[in-house]
Amino acid sequence: MYRYEPLDQALVDQRVRQFRDQTRRYLAGELGEEEFRPLRLQNGLYIQRHAPMLRVAIPYGMLSARQLRMLAHIARTYDRGYGHFTTRQNIQFNWPRLEAVPDILAELATVEMHAIQTSGNCIRNTTSDQFAGVAHDEIVDPRPYCELIRQWSTFHPEFAFLPRKFKIAVSSSIEDRAATFVHDIGLHILKNAAGEIGARVIVGGGLGRTPVIGAVIREFLPRAELINYLDAILRVYNRHGRRDNKYKARIKILVRQLSPEKFAAEVEAEWAHLKGGPAVVPEEEFARLEASFVPPAYEAPADTDATFERHRHDDRAFARWVQQNTFGHKVPGYAAVTLSLKKPGVPPGDATAAQIDTVADLAERYSFGEVRVSHEQNLILADVRKSDLFALWQAASKADLASANIGLITNIICCPGGDFCALANAKSIPIAAAIQSRFEDLDYEHDLGPIDLNISGCINSCGHHHVGHIGILGVDKDGSEWYQVTLGGAQGLDAALGKVIGRSFAADEVADVVARIVEAYVEARHVQNEEVEPFIDTVRRIGLEPFRARVYGTPELKVA
Repeated sequence: MYRYEPLDQALVDQRVRQFRDQTRRYLAGELGEEEFRPLRLQNGLYIQRHAPMLRVAIPYGMLSARQLRMLAHIARTYDRGYGHFTTRQNIQFNWPRLEAVPDILAELATVEMHAIQTSGNCIRNTTSDQFAGVAHDEIVDPRPYCELIRQWSTFHPEFAFLPRKFKIAVSSSIEDRAATFVHDIGLHILKNAAGEIGARVIVGGGLGRTPVIGAVIREFLPRAELINYLDAILRVYNRHGRRDNKYKARIKILVRQLSPEKFAAEVEAEWAHLKGGPAVVPEEEFARLEASFVPPAYEAPADTDATFERHRHDDRAFARWVQQNTFGHKVPGYAAVTLSLKKPGVPPGDATAAQIDTVADLAERYSFGEVRVSHEQNLILADVRKSDLFALWQAASKADLASANIGLITNIICCPGGDFCALANAKSIPIAAAIQSRFEDLDYEHDLGPIDLNISGCINSCGHHHVGHIGILGVDKDGSEWYQVTLGGAQGLDAALGKVIGRSFAADEVADVVARIVEAYVEARHVQNEEVEPFIDTVRRIGLEPFRARVYGTPELKVA
């Protein structure tokens, strides 16, 4: 993984010293609230419903065991013993004391971490595929390109005060696991017919108040021109993006207003001034970045692993975990493993300090000391020998990290909601808990097959409810918490926005509503030669009406 250059470390250390002095002056009354606000946001510090919240950057979701142990230390020393992993592959601490934040940042700097640009109207943390570099369906390793974007965007003076926050996602596999079509910029790193590496460029995606699926504005961009082209996009946005209304300030609004074709023409015209200029990325720079992501020393596996196969045959729970929580590796004899942070009854994405330490130990023992964070709020060990899977499963089970629910209905993506966030209209965590409890029968959950269920506590869609197969949005009605349900959303190459099924529901009805939706699916799905039609395919085939009829035809439900 990427290690800081001396310049990286110097910049981060300098920022820590600056914020320490800024915090001191604020606490002494020398800086007013409005003066301090942009300074704290530049360092990832929010003021939430009950306490400050610090968001720590995890570039493209990659962590070393050493960095994980630092996060565990911060959780138990400065917080309440846990951290929350987010849909942007970051971690949030919900209870730090304001006066302690400079100390936290100083400790993070000792392990090459920071909270810079995790908030504010700037380019945020670049996200990517949690299986980058190891996925069996990967075209090119996207991590060097993510690192290139990180270095370009961090402290970029021209893009520090954009009209609104800006998010970039990078993918390079047959299946898009980075939700690139719902980002301000999505990049697919690929090869053309001549074998040259470049990028398909998607612009104007996003969720929130006005959800939009992004548009492809260039099918193939030579990789040497990547920074020039990104510069062109950001300059067009900086020049034309609205600053008078934050609800209309995202690039998706500008792209929709101009049309994707007109926006693309503006970008191409801007790029004409930059193309071939000083920001062209030379081959030696790509080689330097790629050297940061050299594959580990994989062992040559046996043709078959009799012990692994015996455990899988004899232990049904282990076999189920292998089926749901492992992913095909490009190296024979290895697998990528997802450690679930979705144990029923625990807020999705939360991990205790003890669990974080355990994951660090497991990473060092089984996966070359490296961990990934997924935008689905789970942790991944990317390089596990199949012969080690049974021992890993046993250890993960003891730490409550082995729920065999990845891709299933209880693998819920969920924002912190009204329990923490000052912007939320309603709580998210209790709704997730109620749904997980309703579907605690793992046999039934596996029979249902893949269902993405996403929950957001407000229209900002931090839980990505718009692209959940089932989406749940908390809304405020006359001071009460109600929940709107959407169906048919999806991420990936066939990204789609869910459609509202009708009137919203009271909090204590949501789990019943989800159960009725699932019942309607089970009755309508096609089953042929033991192949079961997935939930999303059934929704697309039969439409919303059968689900509406099942839900709203039940008079005891409270709707509004």
